[in-house]
Amino acid sequence: MKKLSILLIALLGLTAISAQASVANAEKLIMIYTTQAKGANPEYTGPTVADGKFFFNRKIKLGNGKEMACASCHTANPADNGKHAVTHKVIQPLSPAVNAKRFADFEKVEAKFTQHCTEVIGSDCTAAEKASYITYVLTEKTASPKK
Repeated sequence: MKKLSILLIALLGLTAISAQASVANAEKLIMIYTTQAKGANPEYTGPTVADGKFFFNRKIKLGNGKEMACASCHTANPADNGKHAVTHKVIQPLSPAVNAKRFADFEKVEAKFTQHCTEVIGSDCTAAEKASYITYVLTEKTASPKK
């Protein structure tokens, strides 16, 4: 029993370290995108949670007439599981506080931004939008209560 308790504590500790590493990677990405945004616009003042939340929930009319937002697939709470609007596959939470794999791979993050921004907006997102998006996602740390 004692060995099991020690093992459980060790696993919980690794999970916490992994989530912290993912949050640290997200914060690095925010710095990278903020630097890029300031390079494009020297008057850019930095990312905000409000801008990120607006961007995340902003509905854009697609060519087929349907409206889509990040929240359409990822839900209104980035700490919850989402569901792809077309394939209906489960999408793991965006929040690195809940999903330690989020923001762990810089190249994958950039590829997903390019893919999804192009699909929904019709062009890549700006560095300022990406910085605010991640800033907002970092604030969502608790999954919604199960119904």
